[in-house]
Amino acid sequence: MIPVQCGRGGWVISSSKIAKVVAVVSLGAMLAMGCSSIGDQGVGGTGTKGFDTGSLGSGEKGPLSDIHFAYNEYTIEAQDGSVLRSNASWLQTNAQSRVQVEGHCDERGSEEYNIALGAKRAQAAKDYLVTLGIASSRISTISYGKELPACQDHDESCWAQNRRDHFAVSK
Repeated sequence: MIPVQCGRGGWVISSSKIAKVVAVVSLGAMLAMGCSSIGDQGVGGTGTKGFDTGSLGSGEKGPLSDIHFAYNEYTIEAQDGSVLRSNASWLQTNAQSRVQVEGHCDERGSEEYNIALGAKRAQAAKDYLVTLGIASSRISTISYGKELPACQDHDESCWAQNRRDHFAVSK
């Protein structure tokens, strides 16, 4: 498997030759167009700012709540089940919306390990939402590993904030 950089610094693990081709073609297209021409409108003019920040529809934090994980874990805990049920309820009410589940880790561990762990965390949340009746086609996942921390301090309380899944909503 190869890590393919995607989004705003995240990584997606892919073993597909198609993913390699798409990555190379996308990179070539961005270089030909100039990355600055993409901006917040994305390629083709669709707005991506709300998707990037997870803020579409509800202030800065977005309409869906984050869930958090124990150190080196990707298991959905009981308290997170209630958060995911609430998120699923919002998604059922807003059937035109899509969600990207962003897996995040704390700063400990290698980049490769944290990318893989973030991917497992995002997939666990996606699987849970699917069991609650949200169509799999409305949910994408991405791992940012330790690259986008919510907190910059170097202690357990900060690390606990960084071990999370964030739900970025788009229409």
